[in-house]
Amino acid sequence: MQKKGIWKTVVIAAMIMAVCGITCGCSNQTAAAYKDGTYTGKSSEFKEDESGNGAGYGVVEITIKDQKITACEFRMYELDGTLKDENYGAGLSKENRLKAQKAVQSAGKYAADLVKAGNIEQVDVISGATISYNEMKEAVQDALKKAES
Repeated sequence: MQKKGIWKTVVIAAMIMAVCGITCGCSNQTAAAYKDGTYTGKSSEFKEDESGNGAGYGVVEITIKDQKITACEFRMYELDGTLKDENYGAGLSKENRLKAQKAVQSAGKYAADLVKAGNIEQVDVISGATISYNEMKEAVQDALKKAES
């Protein structure tokens, strides 16, 4: 009978820890401490998707104050270093130019969403701008590594 009581206690404790992990956001990851300042991060170069679109890389500049991201700027570049701006995709078909411009427009939204959310994992991916998100995510991770104290 006593063994049964011990197992009940173990099962109840495991359930409580599982609930804590779900509701409190507890995880195996440890939170890094970041130094105040402005940090730049860069993604690796993306060659292109299956349609031949999206080649380039992203650069992010984040400002950290009191362990929070207080400002963010995200820029995307073509592989030759040309900034992707309102002219990006000008020589492409109408459909591909619209995709290219959606990617450019997503950069500002991703940056603003990161400041609001405080964590790149909580920034929603914009349909049609996944490559941009992946570049931003990688660049943010690079910048945060530099900010670790």
